[in-house]
Amino acid sequence: MSERELREQIAERGRSLFNRGYGVGTSGNISVRLPDGILITPTNSSLERIDPERISKVSWNGSLMHGDKPSKEAFLHLAMYEARERDDAVVHLHSTYSVAVSCLQEIDPENAIPPLTAYFVMKVGRVFRVPYFPPGDQTLGSVVGKVASQYRAVLLANHGPIYSGANLDTAVAGIEELEETAKLFLMLRNEKVNFLTHEQCQELIERSSS
Repeated sequence: MSERELREQIAERGRSLFNRGYGVGTSGNISVRLPDGILITPTNSSLERIDPERISKVSWNGSLMHGDKPSKEAFLHLAMYEARERDDAVVHLHSTYSVAVSCLQEIDPENAIPPLTAYFVMKVGRVFRVPYFPPGDQTLGSVVGKVASQYRAVLLANHGPIYSGANLDTAVAGIEELEETAKLFLMLRNEKVNFLTHEQCQELIERSSS
Protein backbone atom coordinates (compact mmCIF):
# COMPACT_ATOMS: atom_id res chain seq x y z
CA MET A 1 0.00 0.00 0.00
CA SER A 2 1.35 3.44 -0.93
CA GLU A 3 1.96 6.20 1.60
CA ARG A 4 -0.91 8.18 0.07
CA GLU A 5 -3.29 5.24 0.50
CA LEU A 6 -2.17 4.81 4.12
CA ARG A 7 -2.81 8.50 4.80
CA GLU A 8 -6.33 8.19 3.41
CA GLN A 9 -6.91 5.03 5.40
CA ILE A 10 -5.86 6.73 8.66
CA ALA A 11 -8.28 9.58 8.00
CA GLU A 12 -11.16 7.22 7.17
CA ARG A 13 -10.60 4.98 10.20
CA GLY A 14 -10.27 7.98 12.49
CA ARG A 15 -13.55 9.43 11.25
CA SER A 16 -15.26 6.07 11.75
CA LEU A 17 -13.98 5.74 15.33
CA PHE A 18 -15.06 9.28 16.20
CA ASN A 19 -18.51 9.01 14.66
CA ARG A 20 -19.21 5.79 16.55
CA GLY A 21 -18.32 7.32 19.91
CA TYR A 22 -14.80 6.00 20.46
CA GLY A 23 -13.29 9.47 20.41
CA VAL A 24 -14.21 12.94 21.68
CA GLY A 25 -12.75 16.37 21.08
CA THR A 26 -9.12 16.17 20.00
CA SER A 27 -8.31 13.02 21.98
CA GLY A 28 -6.75 9.90 20.51
CA ASN A 29 -4.15 9.26 17.83
CA ILE A 30 -3.50 6.74 15.07
CA SER A 31 -0.26 5.69 13.39
CA VAL A 32 1.06 3.27 10.79
CA ARG A 33 4.57 2.01 10.19
CA LEU A 34 6.65 3.04 7.17
CA PRO A 35 10.12 1.79 6.20
CA ASP A 36 11.69 5.09 7.30
CA GLY A 37 9.40 6.02 10.20
CA ILE A 38 5.69 6.36 10.95
CA LEU A 39 2.65 8.32 9.85
CA ILE A 40 0.75 9.70 12.86
CA THR A 41 -2.20 12.02 13.36
CA PRO A 42 -1.19 15.61 14.22
CA THR A 43 -1.40 17.16 17.67
CA ASN A 44 -4.68 18.80 18.69
CA SER A 45 -6.53 17.26 15.76
CA SER A 46 -9.93 15.63 15.93
CA LEU A 47 -10.16 12.08 14.62
CA GLU A 48 -13.36 13.23 12.90
CA ARG A 49 -11.56 15.72 10.64
CA ILE A 50 -8.12 14.48 9.60
CA ASP A 51 -6.63 15.92 6.42
CA PRO A 52 -4.60 13.07 4.87
CA GLU A 53 -2.05 15.50 3.43
CA ARG A 54 -1.36 17.07 6.84
CA ILE A 55 -0.80 13.82 8.72
CA SER A 56 2.64 13.91 10.34
CA LYS A 57 5.50 11.80 9.07
CA VAL A 58 7.99 11.11 11.86
CA SER A 59 11.37 9.41 11.64
CA TRP A 60 12.39 6.56 13.93
CA ASN A 61 14.31 9.03 16.11
CA GLY A 62 11.18 11.15 16.57
CA SER A 63 12.02 13.98 14.16
CA LEU A 64 9.25 15.51 12.04
CA MET A 65 9.88 14.80 8.35
CA HIS A 66 6.66 16.10 6.79
CA GLY A 67 3.22 17.42 7.68
CA ASP A 68 1.86 19.14 10.78
CA LYS A 69 3.34 18.90 14.26
CA PRO A 70 2.78 15.29 15.41
CA SER A 71 0.80 14.13 18.40
CA LYS A 72 2.73 14.71 21.62
CA GLU A 73 2.25 10.97 22.23
CA ALA A 74 4.19 9.93 19.14
CA PHE A 75 6.90 8.57 21.43
CA LEU A 76 4.39 6.00 22.75
CA HIS A 77 3.73 4.74 19.24
CA LEU A 78 7.44 4.54 18.52
CA ALA A 79 7.95 2.52 21.71
CA MET A 80 5.23 0.07 20.67
CA TYR A 81 6.74 -0.39 17.19
CA GLU A 82 10.20 -0.96 18.62
CA ALA A 83 8.86 -3.69 20.93
CA ARG A 84 6.51 -5.24 18.37
CA GLU A 85 8.44 -5.50 15.12
CA ARG A 86 5.73 -7.47 13.30
CA ASP A 87 2.99 -4.92 13.95
CA ASP A 88 2.36 -2.08 11.50
CA ALA A 89 -0.32 0.03 13.20
CA VAL A 90 -1.03 1.54 16.63
CA VAL A 91 -4.22 3.17 17.92
CA HIS A 92 -4.50 5.14 21.16
CA LEU A 93 -7.88 6.35 22.44
CA HIS A 94 -9.41 8.07 25.45
CA SER A 95 -12.48 5.84 25.12
CA THR A 96 -14.85 6.09 28.09
CA TYR A 97 -15.03 2.55 29.48
CA SER A 98 -11.36 1.70 29.03
CA VAL A 99 -10.41 4.95 30.74
CA ALA A 100 -12.81 4.10 33.57
CA VAL A 101 -11.13 0.71 34.08
CA SER A 102 -7.71 2.39 34.00
CA CYS A 103 -8.80 4.47 37.02
CA LEU A 104 -9.87 1.55 39.23
CA GLN A 105 -7.84 0.75 42.34
CA GLU A 106 -8.41 -2.97 42.82
CA ILE A 107 -7.41 -4.53 39.51
CA ASP A 108 -4.49 -6.75 38.60
CA PRO A 109 -2.07 -4.59 36.59
CA GLU A 110 -0.87 -7.66 34.68
CA ASN A 111 -4.42 -8.69 33.78
CA ALA A 112 -6.43 -5.48 33.99
CA ILE A 113 -9.49 -6.82 32.17
CA PRO A 114 -10.30 -10.50 32.83
CA PRO A 115 -11.21 -12.96 30.02
CA LEU A 116 -14.95 -12.43 29.61
CA THR A 117 -15.46 -13.43 25.98
CA ALA A 118 -13.79 -15.62 23.39
CA TYR A 119 -13.23 -12.75 20.95
CA PHE A 120 -11.59 -10.63 23.63
CA VAL A 121 -9.10 -13.43 24.29
CA MET A 122 -8.40 -13.97 20.59
CA LYS A 123 -8.18 -10.31 19.53
CA VAL A 124 -6.79 -8.65 22.64
CA GLY A 125 -5.48 -11.19 25.12
CA ARG A 126 -4.13 -9.93 28.42
CA VAL A 127 -4.08 -6.20 29.14
CA PHE A 128 -1.33 -4.56 31.19
CA ARG A 129 -2.01 -1.36 33.13
CA VAL A 130 1.04 0.84 33.55
CA PRO A 131 1.26 3.46 36.34
CA TYR A 132 0.12 7.04 35.86
CA PHE A 133 2.36 9.55 34.10
CA PRO A 134 1.40 13.08 33.01
CA PRO A 135 0.52 13.32 29.28
CA GLY A 136 3.66 13.77 27.21
CA ASP A 137 6.01 12.46 29.92
CA GLN A 138 8.73 10.70 27.91
CA THR A 139 9.36 8.23 30.76
CA LEU A 140 6.08 6.55 29.85
CA GLY A 141 7.59 5.47 26.53
CA SER A 142 10.25 3.31 28.18
CA VAL A 143 7.69 1.86 30.61
CA VAL A 144 5.32 0.90 27.79
CA GLY A 145 8.20 -0.43 25.72
CA LYS A 146 9.20 -2.86 28.48
CA VAL A 147 5.79 -4.56 28.55
CA ALA A 148 4.72 -4.20 24.90
CA SER A 149 6.66 -7.23 23.68
CA GLN A 150 4.32 -9.39 25.77
CA TYR A 151 1.16 -7.24 25.61
CA ARG A 152 -0.34 -5.80 22.44
CA ALA A 153 -2.88 -3.92 24.60
CA VAL A 154 -1.75 -1.54 27.35
CA LEU A 155 -3.88 0.62 29.63
CA LEU A 156 -2.30 3.91 30.66
CA ALA A 157 -3.55 4.60 34.18
CA ASN A 158 -6.07 7.47 34.37
CA HIS A 159 -5.54 8.04 30.65
CA GLY A 160 -6.64 5.36 28.18
CA PRO A 161 -5.77 2.33 26.03
CA ILE A 162 -3.10 1.85 23.38
CA TYR A 163 -3.23 -1.14 21.04
CA SER A 164 -0.80 -2.52 18.44
CA GLY A 165 -2.00 -4.53 15.46
CA ALA A 166 -0.61 -6.25 12.38
CA ASN A 167 -2.28 -3.58 10.23
CA LEU A 168 -4.63 -0.65 10.72
CA ASP A 169 -7.82 -2.69 10.40
CA THR A 170 -6.73 -5.20 13.06
CA ALA A 171 -5.55 -2.39 15.35
CA VAL A 172 -8.91 -0.62 15.08
CA ALA A 173 -10.85 -3.86 15.58
CA GLY A 174 -8.69 -4.77 18.56
CA ILE A 175 -9.09 -1.49 20.41
CA GLU A 176 -12.85 -1.58 19.74
CA GLU A 177 -12.99 -5.08 21.24
CA LEU A 178 -11.02 -3.80 24.24
CA GLU A 179 -13.43 -0.91 24.77
CA GLU A 180 -16.55 -3.08 24.53
CA THR A 181 -15.09 -5.65 26.94
CA ALA A 182 -14.18 -2.86 29.39
CA LYS A 183 -17.85 -1.85 29.25
CA LEU A 184 -18.94 -5.42 30.01
CA PHE A 185 -16.43 -5.66 32.84
CA LEU A 186 -17.82 -2.54 34.52
CA MET A 187 -21.42 -3.72 34.02
CA LEU A 188 -20.61 -7.02 35.74
CA ARG A 189 -18.50 -5.69 38.63
CA ASN A 190 -21.13 -6.55 41.24
CA GLU A 191 -22.30 -9.80 39.68
CA LYS A 192 -21.13 -13.42 39.93
CA VAL A 193 -19.29 -13.95 36.65
CA ASN A 194 -18.11 -17.06 34.82
CA PHE A 195 -14.75 -15.94 33.49
CA LEU A 196 -13.08 -18.12 30.88
CA THR A 197 -10.68 -20.60 32.44
CA HIS A 198 -6.94 -20.74 31.74
CA GLU A 199 -7.48 -23.89 29.66
CA GLN A 200 -10.26 -22.27 27.63
CA CYS A 201 -8.07 -19.23 26.99
CA GLN A 202 -5.16 -21.38 25.85
CA GLU A 203 -7.39 -23.22 23.39
CA LEU A 204 -8.64 -19.91 21.98
CA ILE A 205 -5.08 -18.59 21.61
CA GLU A 206 -4.08 -21.75 19.73
CA ARG A 207 -7.13 -21.43 17.46
CA SER A 208 -6.38 -17.79 16.65
CA SER A 209 -2.72 -18.46 15.88
CA SER A 210 -3.32 -21.51 13.65
